[in-house]
Amino acid sequence: MATGEQGEAEGMAEALSVETPVVYADGGVVWRLGATGDVEVLLVHRPKYDDWSLPKGKRDPGESDEACALREVAEETGLLCTLGPEITTSVYVDRKGRPKEVRWWVMTVVSGSFLPTDEVDEIRWMSLDRAHRLLSYDRDNAVLDAFASRADG
Repeated sequence: MATGEQGEAEGMAEALSVETPVVYADGGVVWRLGATGDVEVLLVHRPKYDDWSLPKGKRDPGESDEACALREVAEETGLLCTLGPEITTSVYVDRKGRPKEVRWWVMTVVSGSFLPTDEVDEIRWMSLDRAHRLLSYDRDNAVLDAFASRADG
């Protein structure tokens, strides 16, 4: 093997051995009591992916997880919320093949109103049963299960 090729091969091996950094994100299970007195949760529709999920987003450098969760929910839904207890953490590989860790909190609305954006074009308040059927990802259903078990206990 030529010296240049050997160096290139060693560089490639080194690049492949470097761990991909974890993407840290935070989100909220925003809830309310519906007209019938049942718990409803807020889902967001992202047109870029044509999916339904819970509001969340990536943490900015130096930002706390709690601040990120509140900011991301406000950015995606237009709703200012109060932060309740932390309920769970989701760990998965994102669309770009990176490991992702999302911490989730219970949230209740204080004020605000939704305006569609390029990122989120629709929101829906739904019962837990209906939300489970609409959510696009099993990992979000696991978050709802953690929320429900906390509400029951």
